[in-house]
Amino acid sequence: MMRSLIVGMALLASPASAYLAQNNYIVRDLGNGQFEVQVKGGLSAPAAWCAMGDYAMRYLNLPPATPIWRVSEPPRRQGQTIVFALTGEGAASKTGLLVLNETDASLSAGFAQEFCWNPDTLD
Repeated sequence: MMRSLIVGMALLASPASAYLAQNNYIVRDLGNGQFEVQVKGGLSAPAAWCAMGDYAMRYLNLPPATPIWRVSEPPRRQGQTIVFALTGEGAASKTGLLVLNETDASLSAGFAQEFCWNPDTLD
């Protein structure tokens, strides 16, 4: 009950463009095709990718093959958000994940959302 109240208050305090992802992280539209996953406790790269993939597919209704790029260069400092984009402009050099044959800092929305099904990324 208390957790729901806190999450509700956070959403009210956030801009109208905020989205509560299925892993309880807030994704905020920064404009210009960039999106920020806000810090809550220990934000990990898999949790941030989950939130962004969920946002892209369930809120923006984008197809699973839609590429998403990480903009914030990993590793990030404690307390910093992670920024993503729907274009490769200004993309980071890596995803922040251990991905075989990683060629850039992008994942498909569907692959990103798959991190939501890992119990280690859910609170």
